[in-house]
Amino acid sequence: MTDLSTAPAMSATRRWAAALLLSASLLVITVDMTILNIAVPDLAADLRPSAAQQLWIIDVYSLVLAGLLVSTSSLGDRFGRKRMLLLGYVVFGVASALVLWAETPGQVIALRAALGVGGAMIMPTTLTMLRVIFTDPAERAKALGLWAAVSGVGAAIGPIVGGVLLENFSWRAAFMVNVPVMAIVLAIGLFLLPESTVPARGAWDRLGALMSITGMVALVWSIKRFAKDHSLLSGPALVALLIAVLVLGLFVRRSLHREYPLLDVRLFERRQFSAGIIAALGVMFAMAAALLLLAQWMQLVAGYGPIETGVRLLPVAVAAVVASLAAPWLANFLGARVVLAGGLVAASVGMVLLAAPAHLDYARLVAPLILVGVGMGAMTVASAMIMSGTPEEKAGNAAALEESSYDLGNVLGVAILGSVAAMLYTADADFGAIPGVDGATADAAGESLGAAMAIAEQAGNPEIARHAAEGFTASLQTTGLVGGVILLAVAIGVYALTPKGTDITVQAH
Repeated sequence: MTDLSTAPAMSATRRWAAALLLSASLLVITVDMTILNIAVPDLAADLRPSAAQQLWIIDVYSLVLAGLLVSTSSLGDRFGRKRMLLLGYVVFGVASALVLWAETPGQVIALRAALGVGGAMIMPTTLTMLRVIFTDPAERAKALGLWAAVSGVGAAIGPIVGGVLLENFSWRAAFMVNVPVMAIVLAIGLFLLPESTVPARGAWDRLGALMSITGMVALVWSIKRFAKDHSLLSGPALVALLIAVLVLGLFVRRSLHREYPLLDVRLFERRQFSAGIIAALGVMFAMAAALLLLAQWMQLVAGYGPIETGVRLLPVAVAAVVASLAAPWLANFLGARVVLAGGLVAASVGMVLLAAPAHLDYARLVAPLILVGVGMGAMTVASAMIMSGTPEEKAGNAAALEESSYDLGNVLGVAILGSVAAMLYTADADFGAIPGVDGATADAAGESLGAAMAIAEQAGNPEIARHAAEGFTASLQTTGLVGGVILLAVAIGVYALTPKGTDITVQAH
């Protein structure tokens, strides 16, 4: 194998075909995550997971993925990025197919974890290969725009495809749809993509890999445990947080003092790199939980079917596609920091608008959804800021850090904001005040919106459903307000941190 920088140059046709394939790889993962949001109510009705299990089904994928990104990207740099990508396709496809034999929430959680392993092989590799295939910085910025736009298309078609599948099949179809797609991209990628490696320098840091995985898993688990216990004084959570801080701190120290570290944390010395990472982390933290809650609200409160829900989520996806294609062009005129911070502010306004109306209906959701999509599309600039000044040999590190920020933000958003919404739902619904509802039934209905709706139908008690709908709507609106405030703070920080005149087409040094 040779390093791509010494390999024969690819033709323009092959370069853009490769860009489409790499973007499609991201598309599959985006569709998978979006479909799951639509499938959660059906899955919950079939397998009856507890509230904690339901949260794990949603975010164990991102937890595993975030923990493995650094290690898989480093291994891909050494042993072949193409090899890592193709192996990721195999793992993702096989894990998706095994859902046919899943009969318990625990088994679904295990399969989601396996999908996380496959995703960790795929996601950073797509960015790394774009960085090395497109050597011209202006052309690379366009390729990154395509990469982000296809991700937005995934958000658009995911709910619709998921809705069609769920109208005709069980929730398992939301997993099985990955299998033929993975088979196709595997076959094409085998012949289309060039191999790319970085010459191995020093032994692979096994201890560093173990430290990065342990630290990330401990960090996410501690946050989830804080949320579950509804207390910042939770003993197990505090112990896990202490372990995470200690292990990750030692990992950073180790990386700074090794000649050839597993992860080059000195990349953060570049202000535009740090600003891009913070933007990705902040936008996913605020939006992940809100979009998940909106999908549940549309199906269980507004009464839309899966297909109707998918169609009604289209504004956020269409806006994301348009914004992701327009953002690099606008950055050339207005500056990268203005476009990126402006997109974050737009998303912040959209989130806050969720809390504005006393009575929430779909007509009042259209503007917030569009504004949130604009914010997601602006992440094209964040990706370009992260990758544009990164040397080729550090492209894997940069991609791993960017994807880690997206996925850690997703996990933290679902864990923290999702748990805040669950707490507010339990408090606002007040099932104990309903005549004829005993304590056990009230507690069961307070576990989740899906559980309350199922109990209401079984008991023939519409009051339970009404209280659940009102409580969930109130919790959704408050969560939107919290997320909007967080996004505004991130926008201010990103604007201040990004150097004036930052050019996202700068050649790597």
